[in-house]
Amino acid sequence: MEVSGSLLGLALYWVGAGCVAYFAYVQLCYAVYALRMWVLGNSGAVGPHLGAWAVITGATDGIGKAYAEELARRGMKVVLISRSQEKLDQVAREIREKFKVETKTITADFEDRETIYNNIKAGLEGLEIGILVNNVGVSYSYPQYFLEIPELDKAIDKLININVISVCKMTRLVLPGMLERSKGVIVNISSLAGLQPTPFLTIYSATKAFVNFFSQGINMEYKKKGVIIQSVLPYFVVTKLSKIRRPSTFKPTPEWYVKYALNTVGLESQTSGCPAHDLMAWFSKVVPTWYSTKMMIETALKARAYHMKKLKEN
Repeated sequence: MEVSGSLLGLALYWVGAGCVAYFAYVQLCYAVYALRMWVLGNSGAVGPHLGAWAVITGATDGIGKAYAEELARRGMKVVLISRSQEKLDQVAREIREKFKVETKTITADFEDRETIYNNIKAGLEGLEIGILVNNVGVSYSYPQYFLEIPELDKAIDKLININVISVCKMTRLVLPGMLERSKGVIVNISSLAGLQPTPFLTIYSATKAFVNFFSQGINMEYKKKGVIIQSVLPYFVVTKLSKIRRPSTFKPTPEWYVKYALNTVGLESQTSGCPAHDLMAWFSKVVPTWYSTKMMIETALKARAYHMKKLKEN
């Protein structure tokens, strides 16, 4: 009995020691990852050496504008694409004055999938494009049941045209030139909502899941040919799309977010873009599905109730 008890105690000791060692190993691996990703970064991956021009869709506000400014700061000429010529002119002027680089603007409403891409193709003709940022996107005005979305058929077309078709079509336009030079980067802005189904934002979530899967698949096809395709999945950022105005640890400004995100190019094909959002993505993966679903539903219904109340008051 004493021998059996000793063996059991020894076995439990080694199991415990093994668990502690494994936990320490996991923590060490994450510490090395965090140091490599968020402290050292890869700041030299994106710049004029890829090509003289950067192309950014949805470039007049939020994350798109921040990408345009950061790429201009790195010495790249920028092509700004958005639907408002007035805003395009304003942002182009600001970038020229601040960063002393050449700019070009192309007006395009990505809700229109039939006519804009020939115009964009003509506008990009002859440009040596080093990086494309597919940022243009649209979401719901507020969380909604699928069948209660205002003008549902129009909303379906709008979300798919802007969030999905634009990514495929813009990639189609820019990728051949990158392959000819065997270098280039395409950054596709997805969303943390694309990691798992997000109720009451279901179409938006599904379109962002498409962007994420499309990016990963096409990166596997072309990374050995010198072209990097990266999926960026932000949580909330201070933008008009998110309707968040005050920055915080988990809700950064676009400028702060993009500085981190660009430094992950060449290190990660799929990134949350910044340390705080990386933590949110990790959390979403480790918590039980039933709990994360419960939290998402409760949060969405609260937001829906708030917006419905504001609509009635107005």
